[in-house]
Amino acid sequence: MSKNRLRSALVLLTATIALLTPVLSEASTPYKTYTIDGYGYVSETQSAYSPDSSITKIGENSFSSPSDMVITEDGYIYVADTGNKRILISDLEGNYVSTVGEGDLVAPTGIYVTKDKTLYVADKDGGKVVVYNSSGVKVNEYGKPDHPLYGDKVEFKPQKIVVNNSGNMYIICEGNTNGIVQISPTEGGTFIGYFGTNYTSVSLLQVFQRMIFTDEQKAKMLSNLPSTPTNLSIDSQGLIYTVTQGENISTLKKLNIAGNNLIEPDAYDDLPAAVTTGNFDNIFVASQEGYVYEYSSEGDMLFVFGGRDDGRGRIGLCGKVNAIAIDPNNRIYLLDGEKQQIHIFKPTEFTNLLHDALYLYGKGRYTESKEPLTKVLEMNSLFDYANMAMGRAFYQEENYSQALHYARLAKDWSGYSDAFWEIRNQWIRENLISAILCIIVISLIVVFLKKKKDSIGALVSIRKKLSRFRQRTLISQLRYSLYYMKHPVDGCYGVKREGKASYLSANIILAFVIVLSILGKYGCGFLLKNVRDGQYDLVGDIGKILIAFIVLIICNYLMCTIHDGESTFKQLYCGYAFALTPYLIFKPIGIIISNIITYSEVFLVQFTYYFMFAWIVVLLFITLKEMNNYSFKESIKCILLTAFTVLIVALVVFILYILFAQVVEFITKISGEVAYRL
Repeated sequence: MSKNRLRSALVLLTATIALLTPVLSEASTPYKTYTIDGYGYVSETQSAYSPDSSITKIGENSFSSPSDMVITEDGYIYVADTGNKRILISDLEGNYVSTVGEGDLVAPTGIYVTKDKTLYVADKDGGKVVVYNSSGVKVNEYGKPDHPLYGDKVEFKPQKIVVNNSGNMYIICEGNTNGIVQISPTEGGTFIGYFGTNYTSVSLLQVFQRMIFTDEQKAKMLSNLPSTPTNLSIDSQGLIYTVTQGENISTLKKLNIAGNNLIEPDAYDDLPAAVTTGNFDNIFVASQEGYVYEYSSEGDMLFVFGGRDDGRGRIGLCGKVNAIAIDPNNRIYLLDGEKQQIHIFKPTEFTNLLHDALYLYGKGRYTESKEPLTKVLEMNSLFDYANMAMGRAFYQEENYSQALHYARLAKDWSGYSDAFWEIRNQWIRENLISAILCIIVISLIVVFLKKKKDSIGALVSIRKKLSRFRQRTLISQLRYSLYYMKHPVDGCYGVKREGKASYLSANIILAFVIVLSILGKYGCGFLLKNVRDGQYDLVGDIGKILIAFIVLIICNYLMCTIHDGESTFKQLYCGYAFALTPYLIFKPIGIIISNIITYSEVFLVQFTYYFMFAWIVVLLFITLKEMNNYSFKESIKCILLTAFTVLIVALVVFILYILFAQVVEFITKISGEVAYRL
């Protein structure tokens, strides 16, 4: 499935959540929860997290423009209370513990706490990173790196910060498009370099503009600079997670020590505000609008829920999210800078079971993971990620038939391919000798029948009947299509001068093309199928082929007539239909192969189809050229004019459709108004 469709689906999801948000009751949540199925479509699922409570102040201390939040492993919340120029510390219920940084900080916008309770604060307006020990005493601070590679004219305005086990700081600085700043604590702060720089892209229009614009015009163009990351996080293994607004599929990144991205999420939000990791190697992204996305460690989206508050102050709906954190009990905390409070969400039973399965599966304990997965599937048998994990668990147990079953349910093409490869190998080992013997026996029978074809009466009778059948006009014309496929120039002469084709034979070939097209769409192998199981649109499938074929022939015939073409409409119709004969030969082969291949062998089907379409294109071109007695140049001209005519026809049909829809809408409104007044 394409990434643009995923993006559109999530845009639609956002609108749906906003429009269909129900009133919060004791037994429901004020939002819906969605997931992405194996086809890449957004679908509703059970509530993954429910609103639990909120923290509006820590002790008697209210927030003022809070910007960041961290929860430690031992259950303490650190909040960057930016407006009050301090760091507030509380327990998980919001009970006041202590305050850090009053009098030292100017605008703390990012914080990080190490395992030994060392607190790092990114003080944006102060232009420094301030470090406090576990007692809240300032022990160090780091200003702008004094290094030529940092850039003399680049300001140092740290916004967000994380620190690895070696004490190296990763800092997002406002306006610094070079990437994440790395500073080592050695020698009072050593600039290591930039990390995880976002890439820029140049459109074809921009390339063309730069080719033709003057230096003055180029200077007025907008600079094509990489985006600055919005936020970041670090896990126990030292992997860095970043979110960047406006980066499409690269919005979320999981960076290794070399700065290489390890994931490509199957869904994203355009306005991510924060990212963190959970207790099961899962990843959480919070958007500014209050939506929370949960991913597996590989970037598969498990859930999306939440939303923006509509002014009714319902718990669980946010104003503007600035930070996200996970506590030891797997509860989600969202720091709402607009409403100046912390929203707390607790996982449902469904989510707890899924997390248990994820943890066991990630640790390689596949058999143990089946128990919670079974319970998950009992609650929602269509939850694709659970089906996928169950299939992988069965695969590790070498139960390939069950692995194949669950992989198909989950639309897990990779898992399906692996399981099918094992099943196919087993079948080959068990049946190879029998298959070879069958082939030998069949070959001997064929050789024997060929030798005795003139001496066995029954065979002679059958041959005579077949000969008379082949001599029938319609059968002869259909057989001629095979000759046409191999000898198109002579074939065109036969159709044009010798009456070797008819509307009936052409229509039969076209009908077979339609049937094979439908079989190829719905009956191809699972690895190549791109339609949902159980969904059929036979009328649309037939209509598309017929309309395309007829419109193409009519437009082409008109252009040929205008440009002194010698063919009649019937000759073109029959010639083009006969040119589709390779489809009748190669399409069934492709369908059969698609049902017995694995991912590594998909190229066999692709090559078959490429060869088939190339052959058809050549036949269509020769048909146009020979039927109208055109030169090569005249044929190309006619093709271009035909394409232009088809475009005009499509435009006219579209305009007529819009006008007709407006007329129907106008009549409907008038009728409704008349009925209302009567």
